Amino acid sequence: MLDQIGTIRSQFTAHETLDGRIDQIFEAMKAIGFEALIYDYTPVPYDLDGAIMIPSLLKLRNISEDMHDYWFDRGYFRIDPVQQVALRTSTPFFWNYDADADTLIRRFMTEDTAPVARYLSERDMSTGVTVPVHMPRGDYATVTGVRFGGNREFERHALRYIADFNLLAHVFHETAYSLFDPTTFSAGKARLTERERECLRHSAEGLSAKEISRIIDRSVPTVVMHLNAAAKKLGARNRTQAVVRATHYRLLEDRPSYNL
Repeated sequence: MLDQIGTIRSQFTAHETLDGRIDQIFEAMKAIGFEALIYDYTPVPYDLDGAIMIPSLLKLRNISEDMHDYWFDRGYFRIDPVQQVALRTSTPFFWNYDADADTLIRRFMTEDTAPVARYLSERDMSTGVTVPVHMPRGDYATVTGVRFGGNREFERHALRYIADFNLLAHVFHETAYSLFDPTTFSAGKARLTERERECLRHSAEGLSAKEISRIIDRSVPTVVMHLNAAAKKLGARNRTQAVVRATHYRLLEDRPSYNL
C-alpha cells in the first residue's frame, strides 16, 4: 500500500503546477470510468450564521465554465445536497440526483435544492462519486468524478472502484494543497493587509494599541488606523468582534502546511 501511495504521489509531483496536477488526476479518473472532474477547497466549512461557506477554489475539467457562476455567484454551492453530505462524512459516496434514486443525498433534496438538481440534469450530470477530504484545522476539499448519463450499470461500476478513487483523491489533494495560492487559504471576501493581520493578531493576545505600536515600531494612531480598517473590512462593530471574525475565517493564521 505504501509503495502504491508513493507511486501515485510521484505521478502528481512530476507536474510543477496546480493545473498540471489536476490534469493528471483527471486522466487517472477517466481510466476508471469518470468523464468530468469537480475539485473544490473551502478553508472554513460554515460562516458565522451557520451557512455553508462558498469555496475559495473551484476547478473543473470537462464541465461548462458557467458552473463557477452558478456555484459561486448564485450560491448553488450552499444548497448543493452533495456538499451537505460531504460535510457530514469522511468516506466517499455515490450520488444520484434522480428523485427516485436511493442515495445519501436524497434526504437533503427539497424544493430549495431543486435549482441544483435542474442545473445538473440539464447538463446530463446527475450521477457521480464524491470524496470528502477533511483536514485537522477544519478546512476541507471535495474531489468529485462525474459520469454523463450515468445509469444503474455505472453505479455498480463506480462502487467497484470507489476505494481506488478514494486513495487517488486523497493523494492528489495532498500534492495540490502544497501549490495553493496564499489567498486560497482565506475564507470569504475580506482581504486584510499583512499589517492589519499583524495588528489583529496582537490584539487577539490582549495587547492595547499602545503596546502594539511598540512591537511593530509604528505610532499609536497608525495602529488604530490598521485595526479600524480591518474591522470595517470584516463588518465588525468593534475590535473584539473583528478579532472573533478574523479568527473564525482563519485570516490571522500563517499559511498552513499539509503533510501525510
